[in-house]
Amino acid sequence: MRQLKGKVKETNKQKKERKKEFIENKEKVFTVVVPVIAGLFMLLVAFVYFKTRPRVEVVMDS
Repeated sequence: MRQLKGKVKETNKQKKERKKEFIENKEKVFTVVVPVIAGLFMLLVAFVYFKTRPRVEVVMDS
């Protein structure tokens, strides 16, 4: 059989499935990616804080 040129027509069922998967992937972004990015940001903030805070020298009088 000859192969048709251009895109293959998508059925309504396939279109609904694709849209459903797209929505699920969007939801996963908020449940997985955003918390990971927030955690990395907090680690960066903590690292910068500890590296830039002034040193306190402890003087012991005996």
